[in-house]
Amino acid sequence: MRRAKKPSSFVVSGDWPHAVMEPHRGALVAQAIARKLAEAMAEQGISANALAKKSGVNRQVIANVLNGTVWPDMLTVVDLEGALNVLLWPDHTQWRIPEPGQSSDHVALEEGPARSSRDGGG
Repeated sequence: MRRAKKPSSFVVSGDWPHAVMEPHRGALVAQAIARKLAEAMAEQGISANALAKKSGVNRQVIANVLNGTVWPDMLTVVDLEGALNVLLWPDHTQWRIPEPGQSSDHVALEEGPARSSRDGGG
């Protein structure tokens, strides 16, 4: 049931992939991947079509990852990372995310770890 919702459905406020999110680690990781992917594509001046050809990942899958409408799988991320020569998977183990049943603070990703709204992150 956890995957029944798309990653972008955990947005509390703002626009994906720069939104403040519910404290759901998987959705936050998907958001970080989408953000890093968009940034890498912009920095390298590569379109989704060109990245699809270079990576072997379907263009629609790339668009879906960027839009937060799918949970990106490991092979997709690895293929995109290889084509862009950029790590997309975040080091989420250092993020301060409330555990299920704890405070329902919202979190916002930054360049580093996520911060709770009480820490000024949202």
